[in-house]
Amino acid sequence: MRKNTTNPIFEIRVCENCGLRYPLQVTPSAGRRCPACLGETRSVLQKPIPDREREFDGRGKRIAAQRAVLLDNIRSAWNVGSIFRSADGFGFDHIHLCGITPTPDNEAVAKTSLSAEENIQWTYHKDAMELVMELKKEGWRVIALEDEQSANEIGETPLAAGERSVLILGNEVTGVDPGLIALSDEILFIPMRGKKRSLNVAIAFSVAAYALSK
Repeated sequence: MRKNTTNPIFEIRVCENCGLRYPLQVTPSAGRRCPACLGETRSVLQKPIPDREREFDGRGKRIAAQRAVLLDNIRSAWNVGSIFRSADGFGFDHIHLCGITPTPDNEAVAKTSLSAEENIQWTYHKDAMELVMELKKEGWRVIALEDEQSANEIGETPLAAGERSVLILGNEVTGVDPGLIALSDEILFIPMRGKKRSLNVAIAFSVAAYALSK
């Protein structure tokens, strides 16, 4: 059920001088001058800001299978925060943060995640190799997201219902640790059609999370 609260209002405003059309959240301190030319503007539409969260009441259940993501030596706190938000949105249960990957104690992670770290469990581990070996003993299926010769195109092998799986993402420059690749049950890649052969790690996670959640 949705929370019984009043959503804040936003306006669409149009500049009388330069014609810029832009959204503006309505607050007592919000300026009404055009952000481009500082000209006078007029309101052409008002609407509540959409509620981007929901409370689970049995009709909006998370995915039954246990899904985790392992971030090994991700440098950017902004990428980590973005992955937190996407992981929560796609129904992942846990995030393993390894090596130099920043945790939600980092202000930039918390800012980018938009409080998603409060909805999803996370743990920190210094050595991802030790963690993955332990997860395999517990019966987790280990999947690495990496463009390797032996990798399968993502989406070709869907996850089995109820299967516990952990998706590994590696460093933005060097990729997934070769030791983790060797421990993985499967290696998946996202096909790229243009000149660039890789995506930003946070975007790559979102693509993979969608493909594995179908």
